[in-house]
Amino acid sequence: MAGSSHGHTPAAWTGVTIAFIGFCISGAFMVMANPLGFWAGLIVVALGGVVGLAMRAAGMGAKKPVRSLTEAGAKA
Repeated sequence: MAGSSHGHTPAAWTGVTIAFIGFCISGAFMVMANPLGFWAGLIVVALGGVVGLAMRAAGMGAKKPVRSLTEAGAKA
C-alpha cells in the first residue's frame, strides 16, 4: 500500500469530474462541427481547474506534511 493518498481528495475528484464533463462536451460538439459548443466545453474544462484550486484553498485538498525545523535544515 502507498504511504500517501495519491491526491484522492474532494478537491481533486471534483475538479477532474468537471474537466471530464467539459472534454465530453467539447468532443460531442467537435463531432457535430459546432465551434461555439466546442469552445464552451473547453471553458467548462478550465472551470474544473478553477473549482479544484478553489476547493484546495478552502482546505479540501491534500494536507501538506508538517516538517520540523531540524528536518528542513537537514534537507537544505
